[in-house]
Amino acid sequence: MLQEEFNDVYSKFKLHFYQNLFEKWKDREASLTTVETFCMEIIHYLGEPTVNEFATMANISSPNAAYKINNLVKKGYIKKKRSTHDRREFHLQVTKKYEKYYEMNYAYVTTVMERVYKRFTPEELQVMEKILNVMSEELMPEIKKTRIPAKYINANIDEMLKIRRS
Repeated sequence: MLQEEFNDVYSKFKLHFYQNLFEKWKDREASLTTVETFCMEIIHYLGEPTVNEFATMANISSPNAAYKINNLVKKGYIKKKRSTHDRREFHLQVTKKYEKYYEMNYAYVTTVMERVYKRFTPEELQVMEKILNVMSEELMPEIKKTRIPAKYINANIDEMLKIRRS
């Protein structure tokens, strides 16, 4: 039962994102392919990865990664920034164009979190946070933990707790 509930929550986040994508693109051609969307998700999650770091995480060859990256650069979703430590290396940065695209997805996370803060007690929230932290740190060691940039978080904990009390 727990696994079913976990799968349900995970699927709902994905499906909501896809619904928003289709809604946003219903009157125009999609500018990112499905594979490019996945590539952007990886690059965004990694922060400012090198081309090699992206290729390793995506489990693709460096030439394939370079091809995908060049397409994303041409479309304006990422830019290459030369490394200050190794001038032969480039870091990948998401652009404002992608950030707007990403905000559409993260808005639903914020909505759900507002509901979580309203629904659960502060003690229950602490337990939930601990469980999620253990899942991220210990049970999913294959993927390093990153933090979502603060600009995507529309409310901090104090604001959420105020919502809960009202």
